[in-house]
Amino acid sequence: MSDTPNSFPTERTAIVTGAVSERGIGRATANYLAERGWSIGVVDLDDAACKAVAAELTSTHGVKAYGVGANVADESSVRAAIDELEANLPQIVALANIAGVSSPIGYLELEPAEWDRVLSINLNGVHYATRRVAESMVKNRLGRIVNISSVSAQRGGGTFSKTPYSVAKAGVIGLTRATARELGPFDITVNAVSPGPIDTDIMGGTLTQERKDDMVKDLVVNRVGNTRDIAAAISYLISEDSGYVSGQTLNVDGGLYMH
Repeated sequence: MSDTPNSFPTERTAIVTGAVSERGIGRATANYLAERGWSIGVVDLDDAACKAVAAELTSTHGVKAYGVGANVADESSVRAAIDELEANLPQIVALANIAGVSSPIGYLELEPAEWDRVLSINLNGVHYATRRVAESMVKNRLGRIVNISSVSAQRGGGTFSKTPYSVAKAGVIGLTRATARELGPFDITVNAVSPGPIDTDIMGGTLTQERKDDMVKDLVVNRVGNTRDIAAAISYLISEDSGYVSGQTLNVDGGLYMH
């Protein structure tokens, strides 16, 4: 057992799921990491859009990038996508599980199909991508996995999205901790980022100034978060220097939830 961490290869890939939406956390993260020299594997529903984003990352940041369409709620789709990324990019060192959907439907109006939809994308999808990537990371004895939870999981909702979303995002924290424990012996860390109010379309469209002002009342900082705030947190948690941090949930929420 060495006290020195496994060093990263010079060329290394971060896979980012949910990376296509222009105003989303995934797209911001892909750009932020590409700026810092990571090769990027782009995964989202639309194959053509993934390939377009990958081409843009290469032209803007001069890094290797490859895009492939996949439905994260379908395990065989996820596995095939990551197989293809691995064949076309440098060693997979990091995975950012960002793909997700919102769900503003009240509990008493909730239909079984909506419950299944939200859990399958927001929780099962994280598991499927993690499970496949872990196989490669275990072989290489090196990996960083970051999952996106939500302050909604910790506070029991109270955000735009309601019960199934909160349940799925709470499940992500449990999955993060359990996989951190099981994958730790292979020099793989697993952490979660728990965003508070972030100005993205998942909040039900672009936030008006009025909605932002209302949200800020619950915070200890004077603004609503932006996608770069989350991308920066993810960047730290997948960095070479974060190897002693695992099984944690980092709240990037303007102080909304203190625990």
